[in-house]
Amino acid sequence: MPQLPAPAYPADVRARLDADAKEVIARYPGSRSALLPLLHLVQSEEGYVSRTGMTFCAETLDLTTAEVTAVATFYSMYRRRPSGDYQVGVCTNTLCAVMGGDAIFDTLKEHLGVGNNETTDDGKVTLEHIECNAACDFAPVVMVNWEFFDNQTPESATQLVDDLIAGRTVEPTRGAPICSYKETARILAGFPDERPGAVEASGGAGAASLVGLKLAKGEALPKARVVAPRDGRPKEGQPHDAQVHDPSPTERLSSHDAPQQTSASDPAHPAGPAAEEGE
Repeated sequence: MPQLPAPAYPADVRARLDADAKEVIARYPGSRSALLPLLHLVQSEEGYVSRTGMTFCAETLDLTTAEVTAVATFYSMYRRRPSGDYQVGVCTNTLCAVMGGDAIFDTLKEHLGVGNNETTDDGKVTLEHIECNAACDFAPVVMVNWEFFDNQTPESATQLVDDLIAGRTVEPTRGAPICSYKETARILAGFPDERPGAVEASGGAGAASLVGLKLAKGEALPKARVVAPRDGRPKEGQPHDAQVHDPSPTERLSSHDAPQQTSASDPAHPAGPAAEEGE
């Protein structure tokens, strides 16, 4: 059945959103580029992107509601129905899953009595699985309103949601202190986080990330375990005291190791004549 037109915002809300939208749009050379932050802005008003919010964005940016809807439905960060004060996302992508993410998600579903993208009856917690939190070196990872809780277990994640529901203070592993989902949406719209110390609390990369960065730069770690090239000679820059071993059949040398011999280039292992079709 056709839907009735979306209800308008109350006059005071519309006036406030108009002022905020004007500030956001001024940051961009073309007004339609402000659509993503404006969707966060209306989400900060209602806790999700309602039909009223999408109509506001369309009217403000001179877009059609179809254009706004296409964007709002494409990105998972925009909620399409009322959401809880705390958006609890459990990474269930490959690495987090095998490290315990699936177990965490199943435990929280049972503990909270909700399914994926569902909210507890008190309106406190919305639970969802997330494909990737971009924090594989801290797997398994849970996020609350996009702040990281690293190296979680079913027990620690259960305590986390219990603390959120009880109103107790929770501290993310990295990042700013937790605020409500509406407050988070306003920050994502591009407005400053004015809480004392919140910006400074963001911090830098964790220890696991820094180790990975060193390896990516080719900086050998003390007593590093490396796979020897096929010729057995240490690679340039490799420490002499590194623990070197011959690769097992299950280990694969990377493209940075010695070139692999192929039948076309290794006379000792010729390919032989090509077989006729059917042989």
